[in-house]
Amino acid sequence: MVMTWNNCFSSKRYGLDKTSKDIRSDFERDWDRIIFSSPFRRLQNKTQVFPLPEEIFVHNRLTHSLEVASVGRSLGGLIGEKIATLPDVEKDPGAAVFYTSDLKYVIAAACLAHDLGNPAFGHSGEEAISKYFKKSDRSALPDDIAFKQLFSPAEWKDLITFEGNANALRILTMKQNGRMKGGFRLTYSTLASILKYPCESLASAKGIIHRKKYGYFKIDEEVFLEIAQELHMIRDMETSPEITYKRHPFVFLVEAADDICYSIIDFEDAHRLGILSYEEVRNSFLAIIAADPKVNMDSVIRVADDLRGDANESIAYLRAKSIGTLIYKATEVFWEQREAILSGTFEKSLINAIPELEAALREIAAISRQKIYNARKVVELEIAGFRIMSGLVEDFVTAALTPAGDREKEHQKILELLPRQYVFDETGSPYSKVMHILDFISGMTDVYALKLYRKLRGIEM
Repeated sequence: MVMTWNNCFSSKRYGLDKTSKDIRSDFERDWDRIIFSSPFRRLQNKTQVFPLPEEIFVHNRLTHSLEVASVGRSLGGLIGEKIATLPDVEKDPGAAVFYTSDLKYVIAAACLAHDLGNPAFGHSGEEAISKYFKKSDRSALPDDIAFKQLFSPAEWKDLITFEGNANALRILTMKQNGRMKGGFRLTYSTLASILKYPCESLASAKGIIHRKKYGYFKIDEEVFLEIAQELHMIRDMETSPEITYKRHPFVFLVEAADDICYSIIDFEDAHRLGILSYEEVRNSFLAIIAADPKVNMDSVIRVADDLRGDANESIAYLRAKSIGTLIYKATEVFWEQREAILSGTFEKSLINAIPELEAALREIAAISRQKIYNARKVVELEIAGFRIMSGLVEDFVTAALTPAGDREKEHQKILELLPRQYVFDETGSPYSKVMHILDFISGMTDVYALKLYRKLRGIEM
């Protein structure tokens, strides 16, 4: 069946045959289930970009996710109202209600969940998890060759390129020991909206928007295929026999909300920390705001200058105006490109498809790379995080993959530290055992990972 605006959403829940009546819509309940969950709460102690200083407030993963959800709700509301006016949608009462009232909740909930799979210490944490396996990847040593042969090619690719996006889907849908089937039991619509890279790891390829990374681990393939089937996602046959689908249309809105927030908010945080000057941030934000023809730039500049006595407040005002402009422009692009987005032929992010903002956003990206992401404190955190996470993976995976009868007392004690929900079946495959270990490690907060690492190394008692 061809994907249409009328069949690309569903209120059915993964892992649940029937839904109960509630004053909230099914999509509002997705938001509530995420925001009251333990993985979401743990985001408050996971670094976004900057180390979390005691004296100055900067964003962590939780505050970032809340802000992305706020922007996503606006995008979903604006686009939903437009899609509801399409003739085929207007004729379908269920579709008309969904786009008018519910799409904004789907996008907001997906935005809340989009970073759940990111391990402690951000991207350096992802790389550290893969390091344990990468060291055997190109080795000609017999032990390394034998180790690699414990896994299928698809399983091995998952492990040497651990991916937070795939991990988010796993967290939302897996049945842990002692927990209910279906994980969070979210609607298929919300789950599809986080599938930024709807392909398996073997099909990932840089330079192709829907295959730049991958969206699910091999162990979760049935989950992914069920979502794709329920929402009539379009199969990309160019990668056959590897499994790849085109992006679901809602993904573009979640991605835009994330892009808008991290590009703007990182600048604001850098100003608070003294990494960027007031003038640098002010000028970059004004360049964005100027792209909206409805904005009176003289008035914006006057207000910003009036607030100059409190530089942080002035930047906060310009940040809000910048985000408003980017929401307006992203909505414009989505609506203009809606048919290409629906058919799977749109090959850009919404933010990168705004010609009048290309120069301003390119300048922000260049300054971010040069001054923010390479700031000394950021680099120090990345190095420390890499070593902490690498050490934890080595300790736990080595213990798990050592046959039960051959484990030393140290291995046994390490595995006793696993919470009940992460304990693996000793008869399971090596890949299954490793994934249980990575479920545990990737869910750690920065502080917990640091404390556990220090205790296992005898640095702290």
